[in-house]
Amino acid sequence: MDASQIIKDKAILVVDDEPLNLKMMQALLSREGFQVQTAPNGVEALLRAEDKPDLILLDIMMPGQNGLETCRRLKEREDLRDIPVIFLSAFQDTDTKTAGLRLGGVDYITKPFQREELLARVRTHLSLKEQKERLREYAEHLEQMVEQRT
Repeated sequence: MDASQIIKDKAILVVDDEPLNLKMMQALLSREGFQVQTAPNGVEALLRAEDKPDLILLDIMMPGQNGLETCRRLKEREDLRDIPVIFLSAFQDTDTKTAGLRLGGVDYITKPFQREELLARVRTHLSLKEQKERLREYAEHLEQMVEQRT
């Protein structure tokens, strides 16, 4: 599967409390063919996650409900827990990174990020999610075949 197939119709939710960051990321990802939604805070992100984006880019440091708490709440919900979350933060300390990964984040990108690095990680995690979904469908199909034979 090539990158254009991975991108086609994939929705990304970008969560950041800085309006300039939201506009910049929306422009960058939209130019690459992604469907982009934005949220200015964690509470709004949880509401937008109801639309089941394929990936969430989540800032850690936000007023009110920070990105770590937002991720924890996403992962508590069975209908939302399989959405990959990539954290974005200016923090480079290991404790913050590992806290995010322990809560269910799949990756961590340090701000300011490099355009190509961000796009490569987004594509990688979308591809992994797609492969995981295909494996789950294949396993369900195999289970149905076994049930029919027994």
